[in-house]
Amino acid sequence: MRTQPRRALGTALAAVLVAAPLTVAATSAAQAAPAAAASVRIKGVGLDDPHKKDIAMQLVSSAENSSLDWKAQYKYIEDIGDGRGYTAGIIGFCSGTGDMLDLVKHYTDLRPGNVLAKYLPALKKVNGSASHAGLGTPFVKDWAAAAKDPVFQQAQNDERDRVYFNPAVGQAKADGLRALGQFAYYDAIVMHGPGNDSDSFGGIRAAAMKKARTPAQGGDEATYIKAFLEARKVVMKKEEAHSDTSRVDTEQLVFLNAGNFDLNPPLRWKVYGDSYAIAS
Repeated sequence: MRTQPRRALGTALAAVLVAAPLTVAATSAAQAAPAAAASVRIKGVGLDDPHKKDIAMQLVSSAENSSLDWKAQYKYIEDIGDGRGYTAGIIGFCSGTGDMLDLVKHYTDLRPGNVLAKYLPALKKVNGSASHAGLGTPFVKDWAAAAKDPVFQQAQNDERDRVYFNPAVGQAKADGLRALGQFAYYDAIVMHGPGNDSDSFGGIRAAAMKKARTPAQGGDEATYIKAFLEARKVVMKKEEAHSDTSRVDTEQLVFLNAGNFDLNPPLRWKVYGDSYAIAS
């Protein structure tokens, strides 16, 4: 697998991922925007449609795992050397950023006594660091074993939706964005994490809103999405591991330039020089 770090979460690794619903910076104009403006803009099928959501997962997996087979990533786990400890699963849960701890807690709620439950004390201790203390090879092996359990797969799906997908899509819909814009938000929150600091999703959105109005504010959808992607690239380039911005340049901007706001197949794109396609 390509060792691309999953997120640039800023300096406070443990504090970025929180259980509360995502809050993002919003201007008074956004708050005052008429609901009708957004409803006109998002008449197409949203990213939360099952087929669109599967497309979104394939797009993310092409960048995160160099594969469209996102369901094969439940078992994925490795330390990619980004200072966030182990990175694992379908969305890159990290032992150093809190979301892996939350995932194992949720899995244990669903299936008490599971093979990963015994690592909860260690995961609490290493949270906020790159340490493997109390984890190591046994944890890696047990993660792979747990990944065969449909309950653990569901737990990963649940946490993906709670922390990343639902907040991103919900905010995008409120901003009047169709499926492409919703995906732009989702891909950004996966890499940069939720939050309002300048290097997190909320900060990127705030920077974009200084350059362009959202459709819900009466702005042009293409202009706003481009502003969001440019603001994201600024943040990506701050970290060497994310300096390759092809997941924006040769993926999302390709769809934007084609006017494919509904993210309808066929889709063709490149990430890190590799070509991918979704036919239908």
